[in-house]
Amino acid sequence: MSNIVKEVFYLEGHPHITLNNLLKMTGVAETGGRAKLMVSDGLVSVNGELELRKTAKILADSHVTGEGFEITVLAGDGV
Repeated sequence: MSNIVKEVFYLEGHPHITLNNLLKMTGVAETGGRAKLMVSDGLVSVNGELELRKTAKILADSHVTGEGFEITVLAGDGV
């Protein structure tokens, strides 16, 4: 049985976050370079679709998944 890390990320008033920054800020990727490699290697999907653009704009109500992680992106600040 595999462990899946589930994260919720709040945009805190911003309209979007880039995919590579989301992976880095949630701790899925240790560095920005690792985040870019994960995307370019085809290891990340957004809303069920493979995403190969490192700077794809991730909007509220998006779901970002990959091996071992699920991130839900929400508007607001989580308070």
